[in-house]
Amino acid sequence: MGSNNKVYLSLGSNLGNRLFHLQRGIFELNERLGQASEVSAIYENAAVGFEGGDFLNACMLLETEHPPEKVLSEILQLEQKMGRERLANGVYTSRTLDIDIIYFNDEIISKDHLTVPHPKLSERNFVLKPLADIAPQHYHPILKKDTRNLLQQSKDRNLLRKTELKLFKSRKDLFSQLQFLAVEGNIGAGKSTLAKKIAEDFNAKLVLERFADNPFLPKFYNDQSRYAFPLEMSFLADRYQQFMDDTSQFDLFKTFMVGDYDIFKSLIFAQITLQKEEFELYRKVFNFMYNEVRKPDIYVYLYQNTDRLLQNIKRRGREYEQQITPDYLEKIHRGYLNFIKSHPEQETLVIDLQALDFVNQPEDYQTILTLLEERILDIVF
Repeated sequence: MGSNNKVYLSLGSNLGNRLFHLQRGIFELNERLGQASEVSAIYENAAVGFEGGDFLNACMLLETEHPPEKVLSEILQLEQKMGRERLANGVYTSRTLDIDIIYFNDEIISKDHLTVPHPKLSERNFVLKPLADIAPQHYHPILKKDTRNLLQQSKDRNLLRKTELKLFKSRKDLFSQLQFLAVEGNIGAGKSTLAKKIAEDFNAKLVLERFADNPFLPKFYNDQSRYAFPLEMSFLADRYQQFMDDTSQFDLFKTFMVGDYDIFKSLIFAQITLQKEEFELYRKVFNFMYNEVRKPDIYVYLYQNTDRLLQNIKRRGREYEQQITPDYLEKIHRGYLNFIKSHPEQETLVIDLQALDFVNQPEDYQTILTLLEERILDIVF
């Protein structure tokens, strides 16, 4: 297509989760047009020209092979997707996401629908200040001054506050803020599949539960009362050893860890399968071990209805799982929900998969990643 165009953009939001809207805007622009190579600090200021909530504002440098008209078209589509409503009479209103083209290379563009450089650039400190973070010496091709000079000579006296918030240039940068992400769910919910996709897409160390060679598992499904205690103790010992091995050492070439289980699942399953006296003994051993293990930054629980779980179990064809009953799956689900309710301090994200197929539908996978992005921003700030 030709060499990269350097496009400076101003982003603002004063509705809803403002930080998330700005971050979502950057990620969407990456997917639609190119790559964010620079992102400014975030500034907060009162709405200018209309009554509304305070804005968060930032600037970014987007490198793209697309021409100005394509960039503008994608920006307008993105704003609409994010819920912005533009009034026909030109009156300003609050908005989830506002994106303006400030500069497009050093070009001067004057069309009915697009004027570059942005005609109000020199009058807006909420654009000039973040722009000065990433392009202090960029030269205005009409005013013949760089960003620092425009800022010094600006007559805008509206208060502008630099925040502690931060925007990330890419999803990988955002996900790298995590140390450990646990993906949990019922048997057949898809937790291993999702963990693998996230690990591959975001350069994470993959921590997968190893249990297929447990000698008690096939026996348990044939005679639960007899083999429940040795099975659960065997699982606990294996999970604890593996979990400590896998999560105590970071891989220098990976940015975080993602696992398809959290060790607390041992207690959830044990409570279902063990007699009361056995469970009390089990819990004493478990509590000692649980205090020693790494806790996830975010605990993702994938909810899937029982019929879909049974279909998934049948499809993957593990012989020893084919005797699993709907009632057993319901008990496991209730165990997970009780765990989540009893640990309100834990960052938990429950994702309802009933209407999603993240394996075969890319947009459904993107929906899950978007939910994760919002939660990561919440815990980072």
